[in-house]
Amino acid sequence: MPEPSRTRRRRIDLAFWFSLGWLVVLTGCALLADLLPLGNADDTTQTIGIAGYARPDLFSANPLGTNGFGLDLLARSIYGARVSLLTVGCTVLVSLLIGGAVGMVAGYFRGWVDVVIGVFADAALVIPALVLLIAFAAVLGPPRTVPEAVLKSGLALAVVGIPTMIRLARANTLLFAQREFVTASRAMGARHTRILIRELLPNVALPLVSYAFIVAAVLIVAEGSLAFLGLGLQQPAPSWGNMIAEGGLRELRRHPHVPLIPGVFMFLTVFSLNIVGERARARWDPRDLQV
Repeated sequence: MPEPSRTRRRRIDLAFWFSLGWLVVLTGCALLADLLPLGNADDTTQTIGIAGYARPDLFSANPLGTNGFGLDLLARSIYGARVSLLTVGCTVLVSLLIGGAVGMVAGYFRGWVDVVIGVFADAALVIPALVLLIAFAAVLGPPRTVPEAVLKSGLALAVVGIPTMIRLARANTLLFAQREFVTASRAMGARHTRILIRELLPNVALPLVSYAFIVAAVLIVAEGSLAFLGLGLQQPAPSWGNMIAEGGLRELRRHPHVPLIPGVFMFLTVFSLNIVGERARARWDPRDLQV
């Protein structure tokens, strides 16, 4: 019989490769959605002759069924993935660039710089994230198109993502700033800019990227929550949040596949991002890095 640790390792590997495969396939489908043979996702004028609330049937023209307007749920879920992945991807990139740079400056220079940056970051983290998102989304207004949704929802989500990245970058910079190679660079007269870019950035970037997967999973749920509350992309344009909201409690009882299908897409994506992020974090943990 295989050892318990080896069996557990195989299960973890299986979960990791499944998660990675799901993210690759979903991203590819979202990017190539216009070229795929999908049903109608948002034009109700072309679905008059299509039955509404059709049950999922893998061998039919609508393998995952339709909503009340006859729109294909598979197509809507894939186009909804495009909205979520674009929005969260842009938000994470901005959070990494801005939050990472600010956090490294705070962790390297310490003193009053660290205090000022820490106050602003802690103040943003103290406010409940959902309340902050609702406030920003209400000020910016609900988006009507996908580019507008990426911009407005992305700005709102960045308010949550940037302070988190600041704290993570600061913590990792504090850890690496005490290493011998940084002390040696200072002793040789290297400038602060060179130490930050050449010595600290390559080491801090790896753990930040690993945590970015986990942050992306949280932001996907946050983006879906905004759309569910009517502050995200508006119907008939699909997003996972407004698709779940479309199938309310009444529809959940009578036609459970309408809200459950986008819910399953969101669950698998969040689950996969967490699994991949945990694997990356375990691999790039600063305590185990050889520098």
